[in-house]
Amino acid sequence: MCPGVVAFAGSGPGDVDLLTLKVLKALGEADVILFDRLVSKDIMALAHEGALLEDVGKEGFGPSMAQEEICARLVHHAKRGLKVLRLKSGDPTIFGRLDEELSACEAADVDTQILPGITAASAAVAAIGQSLTQRGRNTSVRFLTGHDMKGFADHDWAQLARRGEVAAVYMGKKSARFVQGRMLMHGADLTTPVTVVENASRADQRVLATTLEHLPADLAAAHFSGPALTFLGLAPRQAATLTDIQMELA
Repeated sequence: MCPGVVAFAGSGPGDVDLLTLKVLKALGEADVILFDRLVSKDIMALAHEGALLEDVGKEGFGPSMAQEEICARLVHHAKRGLKVLRLKSGDPTIFGRLDEELSACEAADVDTQILPGITAASAAVAAIGQSLTQRGRNTSVRFLTGHDMKGFADHDWAQLARRGEVAAVYMGKKSARFVQGRMLMHGADLTTPVTVVENASRADQRVLATTLEHLPADLAAAHFSGPALTFLGLAPRQAATLTDIQMELA
């Protein structure tokens, strides 16, 4: 890392073994680390002993630091000539508000770099033994965020409702009933498989296998409290290697 430069890095889904070597190196060099709520404690334990750690995490529908304040702190530390690491969960380029923070740095003439990480969808689909794309089934996959209800309304639900389509919904626990309604409104089959993976790649990972018809009720019954990713159109592969599947509700 270079003094006065902000590095935007992805810490991956939580398992410390999935951390990239570049991000590991940055953790050991950074003077200041502004980290998100979902970055695991095991990963934060790898930070340089003298680093200033600032928790700037946001919680869905809960208290959080204003985005303007996060941007201001990044610029402030970089202008002091410090090595600044902005550590996000997953990959910083996916639903991480990266553009706003990059723009703030650019406006202040602060140099930046991006260190990618493994996104939650990759870890979650590996946990259920599936592939995000499959020849003859789907040649594309959509990443959606459950936080943006207005944006949800703008999606092409008619296409998503077609048999064989696959979508990964980040932070979608609270929007399950909305997603179900939109899909059914556009002709989706009630038996469309849906899989919800909580705490993907972590020791407390749980997997819920259900269908579009039962999604809201089964998700409520599961009492998931951690971050969860929802796959529309995918069911777990039934294999002996999937010993971490702890829950299946029909």
